[in-house]
Parts: sequence; structure tokens; C-alpha cells
Amino acid sequence: MRMVLRWFGEGNDTVGLEQIKQIPGVEGVAWSLHDVPAGEEWPEEKIIEVKKQVEKSGLNIDVVESVNVHEDIKLGMPSRKKYISNYIKTIERLAKAGVKVICYNFMPVFDWTRTELFKKMYDGSTALFFENEKIKDIDPMKLVEMISRNSSYTMPGWEPERLEHLSKLFEQYKQVTEEDLWDNLQYFLERIIPVAKENDVKMAIHPDDPPWSVFGLPRIITNKKNIQRFLNLVDDPYNGVTFCSGSLGANPDNDVADMVREFSDRIHFAHIRNVKTYDNGDFIETSHRTQDGSVDIHDVVKGYHDTQFSGYTRPDHGRHIWGENSRPGYGLYDRAMGVMYIWGLWDAFERSKRKRSNES
Repeated sequence: MRMVLRWFGEGNDTVGLEQIKQIPGVEGVAWSLHDVPAGEEWPEEKIIEVKKQVEKSGLNIDVVESVNVHEDIKLGMPSRKKYISNYIKTIERLAKAGVKVICYNFMPVFDWTRTELFKKMYDGSTALFFENEKIKDIDPMKLVEMISRNSSYTMPGWEPERLEHLSKLFEQYKQVTEEDLWDNLQYFLERIIPVAKENDVKMAIHPDDPPWSVFGLPRIITNKKNIQRFLNLVDDPYNGVTFCSGSLGANPDNDVADMVREFSDRIHFAHIRNVKTYDNGDFIETSHRTQDGSVDIHDVVKGYHDTQFSGYTRPDHGRHIWGENSRPGYGLYDRAMGVMYIWGLWDAFERSKRKRSNES
């Protein structure tokens, strides 16, 4: 297992590279060019600039999170050919810079959805929260205003240049069924995976967050059956998954640890996150500790250990604790504790394995 931490870039993150470097076992960052709109080619000079910044701090840039997919590709419009061509050029440039894994998603309009960014918890900390009843009644534009209110930082998946066309996008997606989205995803994969394979870059799709339809939009990367279908669209080791225990774990019907064991050889990037779910469909993000949420993080990490997972991992969203002022879900303190909780489990499994080996 190779540990990284998400980093949003100089001037766009309260967490610095020098702080990330001090977290035990963290060897790299999951990064992106957040100022490049979806669909545009990533400039080589900007890629190299980030590479120099990160490597100067003794970290690597092996994982990119994310190269966003233009909506015209998801919609299956004729213009998708241009945007896929741009995507391919970006893959090639990232490979040239040494990138090994690219995380992306195929969620229409919104990459992730929450109704509150700083929900106060019983202990005084705050966390990202999803209120099921509220999402049914809220105007999408009101939600956009709430998410975009923290204008000091870019909010991945909620970029202004994309959301300014929100009404038009909703109108376009009225004609798109889940089967249409599957077809458009296959079209995309059939063109990018050969390029990724040729350049030795593994593509890793992120599950839908949450894993069900929001505002009537189609969502397809939601459960075990659909992940298997996705992998079969282009059955190639370079076509893989960013397996997010928090996104998938928001639906109690998903056996997350079982899915880790099932898909381990096609998981190229692991997001480990705990959420507490409620019978009414609400969920809130918690500490990574198993007992604090509804996802069996102990068994999730054991699943990775049992299958000898050697891919990239990061703690996903953390709470906001100890008065830290950070972008929602991405402070330093709780994610650093998440790293150490994951390593603690992993080290315990390693010790038990060595002990069994010595006794046999």
C-alpha cells in the first residue's frame, strides 16, 4: 500500500507540502490543475511546474485527482470527439511527467452532493453532511450558492464555468437515461484506455457520491453489480476503479469490504473514508475509526491487506477539528489521524501475518 494525501496546489490549500511530508508513511500527493476547465488540454508547462514544486518537497506526483470529463462526453454530443482528443493529449502529457494513475468520474453535472459543509457534531467538530429530505426540496441553484460560498478555494466538481450553464445542463440531461450514460461511458473508455495502456497510466473511475440519483440525474457507478459491468465495458487492467469506501458506504446495502476483495486487482486508487448512515437516508462523515461510523473500516483495510493490495491509498474527507479553518473536508489534522489509523490497522495485520508465518 502506498499512501498519498490530496493537495489542491500552492495558494489553493491551507495544507502545505512541508506539512504533508511530516505525516508518517505519506510519499506523494494526489493533485490536479484546478484552474483548467473540464475539456481543455492540460498545458505541459503547468504540469511541470507542479512536478517541480512537489518533488522539491520530497514527495511524488504519481496520482492525479482528477482530470474532469467534459459534460458533452457524458451527454454523447458530437462535440465529444474534440474533448476526448484533448483528454488523450492530457493523458500523454501526464505520463511523460511520470504520472501513474488518473482518477476521474462520470457523474452528470455534480461530482458530489452535500446539503451542509460544516454540520456540527456531538463533540464540537464539524463535517460534511447529506440530509435526504432537504435534497428532495432544495432548488439546485440554491445548493450551488451554498457550495460556492467558500470562494477562497476552488471546489472540485462545482466549478463556476460549468455551473453557470446549470439550467441548460438539466434540460439536456432530461433526454439521457442510465443506459444512454452507460453507452457514452463505453464510447469514452474505448478511446482512452488504449492510450492509457500505451502510456502505462492506469485510469481509475470514482463512484457516484452519493451512490443514487440526485435531482433526477442518472447515476451508474453505485454498487457491486454496476462496478462489475463497468469493468467489463473495456476488460483491461488499465481500466480500473478509485474505490471510495465513503461514497459507496453511504448506501447500507453496499458491502464495502466484500467489494474490496472482489475488485482488488482493478482498484488503482483507494479512498478510505467512514460515514455514519441513518435510516432516513441521511449520512454524515466521521473520523476514520470504525466505531465512529457505519463502514467497517477495519474490514475494509483487512480486505486490502488480504489481497496484497499495493496500489495508492489516501484518507478521504476528514472532519474539521481543533479550530482548523480549511476547505470543507480537507483539513490537515483529521486526515493525518486518518493516515495513522489506516497504518495502525495495516501494521497490525502485517504483524499477525508474520507471526502466523513463523509459527508454521
